[in-house]
Amino acid sequence: MNSKKTALISVYHKEGIEEFAAALKEMGWEVIASGGTAKHLKGAGVEVTDATDIAGVPILGHRVVTLSRGIHAGLLAERTPEHARELEENNIPYIDLVCVDMYPLEEEIKKWMSTPNNPAGAGYTGQARDSVIGMSDIGGPTMLRSGVKGGRIVICEPEDRARVLEWLRAHNNDGNHDDDPFVRELAAKAEAVVARYMFVSAVYLGEGKFSGTMGTRAAECLYGENGWQTPAALYSTRIEDPLSLDKFRLVEGAPLSYNNFGDIDRLLQTLTHIAAGLEVNPVTRDATSAASNGARIAVAVKHGNPCGAAFGEDSKKVLEQMIEGDLLAIMGGVVMTNFPIGEAEAETLANFGMKEGARRLLDAVAAPSFAPEAIELLRRKKDKCRFVANEALLRVGKSSLDAAPRFRYVRGGFLQQPNYTFVLNLQSPIIKRHGPRATAETERDLVFAWAVGSTSNSNTITITKEGQLLGDGVGQQDRVGAAKLAIFRADESASHDAFVQ
Repeated sequence: MNSKKTALISVYHKEGIEEFAAALKEMGWEVIASGGTAKHLKGAGVEVTDATDIAGVPILGHRVVTLSRGIHAGLLAERTPEHARELEENNIPYIDLVCVDMYPLEEEIKKWMSTPNNPAGAGYTGQARDSVIGMSDIGGPTMLRSGVKGGRIVICEPEDRARVLEWLRAHNNDGNHDDDPFVRELAAKAEAVVARYMFVSAVYLGEGKFSGTMGTRAAECLYGENGWQTPAALYSTRIEDPLSLDKFRLVEGAPLSYNNFGDIDRLLQTLTHIAAGLEVNPVTRDATSAASNGARIAVAVKHGNPCGAAFGEDSKKVLEQMIEGDLLAIMGGVVMTNFPIGEAEAETLANFGMKEGARRLLDAVAAPSFAPEAIELLRRKKDKCRFVANEALLRVGKSSLDAAPRFRYVRGGFLQQPNYTFVLNLQSPIIKRHGPRATAETERDLVFAWAVGSTSNSNTITITKEGQLLGDGVGQQDRVGAAKLAIFRADESASHDAFVQ
């Protein structure tokens, strides 16, 4: 068997592939490339062998290109004398590495399913269906799976090319490590990517009969909701959402817990709905009102429900009003803002409303960014205060609402429904008004109360005033009980005077 290493490259997205192929050539590898990839690489000055030398010329209008005995024998052959002899007799190279990405099937489906004024079901028929079928890759997934079964180095995404080159250099350019953890990691990833690709196709072709989700572990949690629930982890569905939880960066502190992730998700629902409500209902009668699109918003959550929330123009005042919502519950809570946390903001979070010499302890703070002085002020022993940053929080609004389907596990399956993307619009013709129109301030508070209440556990009654949450009666079996609890909390809050006025 030829000791020279051979790589097979066949990619849809060509950006950067010439650098990868050139690096392999510099390391002494032979490179085989399929039609369009070979043309691109040759145009970039990289010498390659065209896959047609092994697979034969494409047929059926390029529907069959790499689906050949030669390609897959090179990927599946074992390193035995018998297999080496068969490859040599059939003039087939042993392929050590396969680099493939697949046709953008999911993007093609989204294009047809999200067309404006698209009649129900039209995305599954006629031109749409033909276009989706045409973008369904067969050769790419098959090469990846053959590479996995053959124990080859398998690259299914561009981000792994540099990692593979680094690994090869560290192993003296020896690709014969099918039992290496890194090679196994690449193999598992390829299987997952192919499985998701096939599942997307099944969901489309099934027109709703099939559903589900796949995730990639993004973070491990020490335990789940309770200490005995292990293992636990956050899995990313890798959607293009700047506010997805895996895109929040841990600046300092202990790793986020299962409950932390749950609270951050609820905070995002509440904060984005507040921002969306203010965007849809601008206060035009008071141009200086804090309900403009530039409002600063702060929300605190404890055990999955808001225990403080406020918005306005001044970040310090907003934080003070948020804290006053429930001075007791916010202890050990999680806070999220759509503005950076500097020294002044951290001072407020730590000390406002506290007795002299005492300091407020928080479990986590999520914000666009943190000043070093802010972290110093809020830091806890054993890193118990987590600081998580995401610059996308600066730009929250109606477009930030989570539109992904919502799943709920039930025994033997799961429930699925559209996400909660409704936004209260006080100008909607379906809203009936009684008596004179409310003031701009009252309308602002109504929208604010809707945003907080609608993202709390039902039954919920929410009381707000002047851009501040006064009482949130959540999780009650009846609305009367929820109202009584909201009144009780408002009466007990640090803003009692504002409530009774």
